Amino acid sequence: MSVQVESVTKIYGKQKALDGVTFTVNSGEIVGILGPNGAGKSTMMKIITGFLHPEDGKVSINGSVVGENTLEIRRQIGYLPENNPLYTDLYVTEYLQYVAGIYNLKSVRSRISEIVGMTGLESEKHKKIGSLSKGFRQRVGIAQALIHDPSVLILDEPTSGLDPSQIVEIRQLIRNISTQKTVMLSTHIMQEVEALCDRIMIINHGKIVATDTPSNIKSLTTTHSQQILVEFEETINPQIMLDIPGISKIQPISEKTCLIYGGDIDLRPIVFRFAVAKGLTIITLNKQESSLENVFLEITR
Repeated sequence: MSVQVESVTKIYGKQKALDGVTFTVNSGEIVGILGPNGAGKSTMMKIITGFLHPEDGKVSINGSVVGENTLEIRRQIGYLPENNPLYTDLYVTEYLQYVAGIYNLKSVRSRISEIVGMTGLESEKHKKIGSLSKGFRQRVGIAQALIHDPSVLILDEPTSGLDPSQIVEIRQLIRNISTQKTVMLSTHIMQEVEALCDRIMIINHGKIVATDTPSNIKSLTTTHSQQILVEFEETINPQIMLDIPGISKIQPISEKTCLIYGGDIDLRPIVFRFAVAKGLTIITLNKQESSLENVFLEITR
């Protein structure tokens, strides 16, 4: 296994930022961490990387306990903080050379050339970091996290503040990296975890409240397990369908369209027969997939 977190608790004053958190990230996994602001995501990442110490519990990276063998742990972890601190007066290659020196790397020039190519910085490598766009600065941040060839990569909000094209590029970069690394990333972007992650952990009030694959997480909704979008040819009062067995809620969208919520039984045949009996014409009758965003809001509410 790559990362093992056991009963970790972190307290700031009277607030428990993390409350007995336990989980494992296996080698080669991409795990996305979701949670509201203040849920404990960044605190957890800082503890895993050794920047913060917990009040209780322990973290192990490939069998080495964080806090007991600091240098060995730092060799195994690459970390991109949320604010991506960079020396903006340095040139890209100059900065990477500085980072390589911290890790006492050999063959520094060839390693920088390899990382520059891997992270798509070839066209920017002779520019000052301060002159780069936000997207390329993120690439520099990922390059410094990768330069010592760690086995575990920790990325805190890696696409925060990027435009759509930059987000796609950074996602592809992370996907390429993940073929050889264990990756943990925190994000507020639901599409990001669905596009990238093998597994999702949802954290709320310092506790892991759900962890599973993206598809299984989306099935965790408890309020309404089914949504049906119905569009009629004519204007109707959708509340007349509330008496249909199996329908628990109706949400009007327009004068002719509504969302129908229900349990596990497929409501489409029932709604169709109701429309025929009432002389109504249905234009659209589609089953809607549960969205990750809806499940996240329900779990963390």
